Amino acid sequence: MSRPRTARSLLAAACALAALLAPALPAAAATAASSGGSARPQATIAQGVLRGRNDDGSGAQEFLGVPYAAPPVGDARLRAPQQPRRWTGVREAVRQAPACLQFSPFGLRDPQAFSEDCLYLDVYRPRTARAGARLPVIVWMHGGAYSQGTGTQFGGRTMADLTGTVVVSINYRLGQLGYLGLPELAGENAQRSGSFGLMDQMAALRWTRENIAAFGGNPGNVTVSGQSAGSGSVCALLAAPSAAGLFHRAVLQSGPCTLLRPPDRAQAESQARAFAMAAGCTDPAAPAACLRAASGAALVEAARTVPTPGPASGDGLLPVDPATAIGSGHWNKVPVLIGSTRSEARLFVALTQPHLTQEQYTAQVLAGYGAAGPEVLARYPVSAYGSPYLALSALTTDSTFACQTAWTAQLFAAQVPTYFYEFDDPNSPTLAGAQVPGLDESNAHSAELAYLHDFTMGDRPLTAEQVALATRMKRYWGAFARYGVPAAAGQTAWPATGAGAAATVLTLDPAATRTGTSFGSDHQCAFWRTQPPRPV
Repeated sequence: MSRPRTARSLLAAACALAALLAPALPAAAATAASSGGSARPQATIAQGVLRGRNDDGSGAQEFLGVPYAAPPVGDARLRAPQQPRRWTGVREAVRQAPACLQFSPFGLRDPQAFSEDCLYLDVYRPRTARAGARLPVIVWMHGGAYSQGTGTQFGGRTMADLTGTVVVSINYRLGQLGYLGLPELAGENAQRSGSFGLMDQMAALRWTRENIAAFGGNPGNVTVSGQSAGSGSVCALLAAPSAAGLFHRAVLQSGPCTLLRPPDRAQAESQARAFAMAAGCTDPAAPAACLRAASGAALVEAARTVPTPGPASGDGLLPVDPATAIGSGHWNKVPVLIGSTRSEARLFVALTQPHLTQEQYTAQVLAGYGAAGPEVLARYPVSAYGSPYLALSALTTDSTFACQTAWTAQLFAAQVPTYFYEFDDPNSPTLAGAQVPGLDESNAHSAELAYLHDFTMGDRPLTAEQVALATRMKRYWGAFARYGVPAAAGQTAWPATGAGAAATVLTLDPAATRTGTSFGSDHQCAFWRTQPPRPV
């Protein structure tokens, strides 16, 4: 019997669900949209004039499919991002751009429009915003195991209108087009890195710094935010010296830095060479030229056997892995908001082992945890949870996301103001198409996304009580973006957590938002601290 699946393998499998979005059209092909009779908004940025649209369903305006870098195609494939091109006249910004090439499409409702020409972003602002208003800015990094997903499924209309913020949601290169640690490629850029997706994210932040004032945003008050692999990207940005000054606060959702550790340079090179071979680039003297000439389909096929590891550490872009950098105190210090969902692993276990029997559960735990196996079973007996599925979900949640989030929060709290949450809605929707009949997938990985974004992939609409929680959550996040403190008028006070084991955590529950110090005991973190690290 094999060891329980690692967090990274489960994350890679489950986060493939996040690539789900409705078809989108390239920005260049956009045409004018109805504006409900209102004057359509314009913004003049470094590249030219944009004309967006008013959203008739909210008090927000949106500028969609805005290029923040030149298309990374042809000879620009597998190179650092370049400045976007200027245009003459007025560019229509009313349709979202295609997703980046998807390296692990899941098959439920995958993007119908995707392209290597994908370095675009969407901007949402309150309808009353004007250039120079200096509103707080939130830049969103989507998840998807660094191999799939798109920023276009995370609308920011409601957040912008409710909280008076400017929201930016980006695409970035995925799979081995975004992360390929070949020295032959790294030697072509100043950072000597193959983490092109991380470079894209920094390029989007530089674009924001240079242009967001035109939309009413404050370039001196930017919050970078992400979930899952997007949170892992935020970890990398916190540790990357060249990202210093590009943002001023950070939000990490369901992706603690101590869990999502990147490969080192040697590991990344080994994986990259294996990928090149799988893609048919067998000449060791010319892998770069071969990979640039290969079809996108061939690269996606090669990734089936050699999945992407995400950004690598040990190069000029990310000299030290984020957890080590943060622990040492050498990182881009900003206030932090961090948290997880109550039952992260329910999605992963439902996806991979939905019909687990008690005998299989027992054998799997004993094989995976060796001498500690009997104690793990004693702490997570099936009788206490009602089913092997729920027992394994609790075990995996606690040993990975929950306790690692607490430990990452402790690292931050010793150095900067840190605000720790746990999302706990026992009736939350799951991702559309991911519900396994008969299984409780509430509070699973990604459950909070429908509460913070205009998110189209929940399996059902939020109830009135859940909409009220979503409003409270947006107000906390918006206050954090504005002040660096999630202090929302009329809502439960959210104090900063400390660096000790008894962390102060805000529980986001539809019935009663509350603070407490039982997170560590609830998730048995003292026990998991005694267990040796397992590969992720």
